[in-house]
Amino acid sequence: MQKEHIYNVPNFLSFYRLLTFPLIVWFVFAGKESLFATFLCVNLVTDILDGLIARSFNLQTKFGAKLDSLADNGTFIAAFLGIFVFKFHEMSQAIWMLWVFIGFFFLGLLVSFLKFKQYPTLHLYTTKIGGYVQGFFIFVLFAWSYNEYLFYAAMILGYISHIEELIILLTSKEMKTDAKGLYWVFRE
Repeated sequence: MQKEHIYNVPNFLSFYRLLTFPLIVWFVFAGKESLFATFLCVNLVTDILDGLIARSFNLQTKFGAKLDSLADNGTFIAAFLGIFVFKFHEMSQAIWMLWVFIGFFFLGLLVSFLKFKQYPTLHLYTTKIGGYVQGFFIFVLFAWSYNEYLFYAAMILGYISHIEELIILLTSKEMKTDAKGLYWVFRE
C-alpha cells in the first residue's frame, strides 16, 4: 500500500481551520463580533482554497478528506453559534429553517457513528454546491447583512444534501469516501 503524503498545503489549510475553531468560538462567547466575522470569513476562504489546490495539484488524500470534513463542520458549528448570538434578531422570522438544517446535520452524524463508528466523509456534489452557497451566505451575513433569498437557497440546498447523505448512509454497507452522489453510489 502506497503511503499518503499528508504534509501539503491543502491539509495545512484544513488544519489551520481546526486550530482556529476554538478561537472563533471564544470570540462568540466574548461578544467580539468583528473578530469573529474576520476569522470566520478567513476560514470560509481557506475552505475554498484547500479543495481547489488539492484538486488542481493532485494533492487529494484520504487523510485530507477526513481533515477537511472535520474542519468544515467546525467552521459551520462556529457559524451557527455566531448566527444565534450576533444575528438572531435579523433572522428571527426564518430561524426555524436553520434549526431544521442543524437537525439534519446531527442526524447524519448520528447515523454515521451508529452504523459505521466513524465520521462521514461522503463529499457529495450536493454537499459541495450547498456548502459553497451556505458559505457565501455566511460570508455575506457577517461581512454585510442578512439576505433572505440567499438564506432560503442555502437552506434548501442543505436539506437536499442532507437527505441525500442520509439515504446513502442508510443504504450503504460500508462508509464511502468521496461518494459524489446517489447516482454514483447506486450505479456501483
